[in-house]
Amino acid sequence: MKQTPNFTDTLLETFNDMIKSFMGFFYNLIGAIIILLIGWIVAKMVAAVTQKMLERVGADKIGEKLNEIDAIKSLKLEIKLSSIISKVLYYFILIFMLRPAADTLGVPAISDMVKLLVEFIPKLISSALMLSAGIFLADALKNFVVTLCKSFNIAAGKLIGTAIFFFLLIIFVIQSVAQVGINTSLLESSFNLLVGGIIFAFAIGYGFASKEILLNIISSFYSRNRYKEGQVIEIDGIKGEIIAIDNTTITLKTIDSKTIFPLQVLQSKKVIVFE
Repeated sequence: MKQTPNFTDTLLETFNDMIKSFMGFFYNLIGAIIILLIGWIVAKMVAAVTQKMLERVGADKIGEKLNEIDAIKSLKLEIKLSSIISKVLYYFILIFMLRPAADTLGVPAISDMVKLLVEFIPKLISSALMLSAGIFLADALKNFVVTLCKSFNIAAGKLIGTAIFFFLLIIFVIQSVAQVGINTSLLESSFNLLVGGIIFAFAIGYGFASKEILLNIISSFYSRNRYKEGQVIEIDGIKGEIIAIDNTTITLKTIDSKTIFPLQVLQSKKVIVFE
């Protein structure tokens, strides 16, 4: 006849198993803490050495150039490249050491989470580098456009340069986000629609604004051979000598003044030519 196990023995056996499991987890926890402590010491040493080396080779000069960009100034950020790189390296080593520490604990969920985090860090670093290069390029192109507009006496040069800067910045932000592994199809579609709408609105506005100028230019093709400097004509009741005619205007010298007409009046108003 099979003997029924004693309740006390079962309870003691269960308690012993719990103690063994707890002691095993405790030893694993001690091992994980030791690994993290070693990683923390290594991370501190490597970060300190890296920061000193970067300061000596003049890496902070790149950060100073970034600080001079108007967009960075408006955010009131102080970028010190040696400090940023050393801190990124410090946290990267700590996160990298989390993986063996999590494996020591023997908890698969924690190990998988740390693995994903370790794989994410290089993507984040490459994304940050791409964005930094994009900011440099956008600012350089902005300065080039502003300088070019100044050389051609274009008053809206700064506005055009700023628009180009933010246009390129948005493109590099989208590409940087994509580098991390985030789907940017919605962002790209929205950006394309926005750019298309701005271009369409600008084209319509510019068309209305330049209508008179275009009419004057077209009139110059029809009027250039008919009217010459030195002729005496009368336009809309004003009689005078033609002293200047260009692609958009005609200037008459009267007895006591000069009158400038847009060239389109030669097509729309009555003109009397005196021989």
